[in-house]
Amino acid sequence: MIQEPIKELTPRQTQTHPSVQLIILIAGTILSLIVFGALAFGIIWVTYGSKTLTDVGSFNLSNKNTINGLWILQIVSTTIPLFVVPVLFAKFIVNDTSNYLKPTFKFPSILLLLVFSIMLFSSPFMEVLVNLNQKLTLPAPLKAVEDIMRAMEQQAQKATDAMLTMNSVGSMLFAVFVVGLLTALAEEFLFRGCVQTIFVKWTKNTHAAIWITAILFSAFHMEFFTFLPRVALGVFFGYFVAWSGSIWTGVWAHFLNNGSAVVITYLYQHKIINLNPEDQHVFNYSSYAFSLIIILILLYIYRNIALKRPMFDY
Repeated sequence: MIQEPIKELTPRQTQTHPSVQLIILIAGTILSLIVFGALAFGIIWVTYGSKTLTDVGSFNLSNKNTINGLWILQIVSTTIPLFVVPVLFAKFIVNDTSNYLKPTFKFPSILLLLVFSIMLFSSPFMEVLVNLNQKLTLPAPLKAVEDIMRAMEQQAQKATDAMLTMNSVGSMLFAVFVVGLLTALAEEFLFRGCVQTIFVKWTKNTHAAIWITAILFSAFHMEFFTFLPRVALGVFFGYFVAWSGSIWTGVWAHFLNNGSAVVITYLYQHKIINLNPEDQHVFNYSSYAFSLIIILILLYIYRNIALKRPMFDY
């Protein structure tokens, strides 16, 4: 009897159009944010009572439980759903976890060092974008919209300042874990994992997919006056993942960005350093130019190593 070669079975992948996939992903994200948001409020109410629930909404820090409530709100209503949705979407909706989440660790480890270097040298470049963004204003007819956005950002900043009031090394490490690691995991799985993959399939153009995803990533945070630097970060993260084929390079970059901000804030609060993390006039024009040049060189090296291309073509 002639035996036929054994065929490896691969998971059945969905043929749903990327536009439909995007609609499902957005709808699932919105629904999960609502459900987990209600759950977070319920946990705060059951654990600390209605007074703390009200104080959390008004950022009343005279209540010692307000900060705990803010952390519950952050983790339960935002971080968890943003992680769960892309995992469920990749597993059950498109049935293609490897392509949509890219969880592989098969990439040159030197890429992590290059990511670290790029994030380190990007600080002056990001400062330029922050300062440019701060000068942007909406047309006169949209002045009311601009005022609303400023008020929303001020409220968000109040919450951030409250949560990042760190009195000990332990509280700093906890903030690094939640704001740095957990947020990086959740947002990268959603944006550089699912959203970017959807747009790659939709546009058939990796560059377009990376930039569209970066814009959506920045818009998702609903912070107009830091929109440009967050788009730039999204572009960096997008290329890191696209070139390496692994979500972990994006998670690493995202963690470095968020985690370093937490650590610098802690060091400044305890007067260990004099660098105010809110100061956006630290560097000069020479630093800006040097930063851009180094970033481009490091990105070129990263791309060639990740794609296994020769460093120089003769």
